[in-house]
Amino acid sequence: MTTTNPVLATGTWTIDPVHSDITFSVRHLGVSKVRGSFTDFSGEITVAEDGTPSVSATIDVASVDTRNDQRDTHLRSADFFDTDNHPKATYRSTAVRPEGDDYLVEGELTLHGVTRPVALSLSLEGVGAGVQGGSVAGFEASAEINRSDFGITGGAGLVGEKVTLTFNIEAGHPQAPSN
Repeated sequence: MTTTNPVLATGTWTIDPVHSDITFSVRHLGVSKVRGSFTDFSGEITVAEDGTPSVSATIDVASVDTRNDQRDTHLRSADFFDTDNHPKATYRSTAVRPEGDDYLVEGELTLHGVTRPVALSLSLEGVGAGVQGGSVAGFEASAEINRSDFGITGGAGLVGEKVTLTFNIEAGHPQAPSN
């Protein structure tokens, strides 16, 4: 069955960090996965008058949280994120294309001072009325990156190369949804 995704109103949709999360998972010792999140981020989805969307986001990498203070401190060090020299990660879309009921968001991720193309598989989960007026939209996106592509090579042999990024996003728009 094919369904039609709702259309986003033109203008700027602002990510609500209280109702959103950015998480990652990576293999540990080849036998399990470590999961973590970034707790400080911002971003927006902008829909042009012609309906063309674009996405931008900024993550405070020092906000990494794996529920282990010692590991989080190590992740902030020069062995991994080197947050003293590279405090922010950014993503900027270059194209958004429909793929069936979902979307492919092509863009550039800058992490650890290195910019590489990264494609996100994105689904628009729905659009509705916001609690305090306006509209809200929910999105889920994911991508897999190789951390060494971004110069993050610490922990080789202990920490996997591939990192799965997942974005569960709620964004708000000042205009009420149309019926």
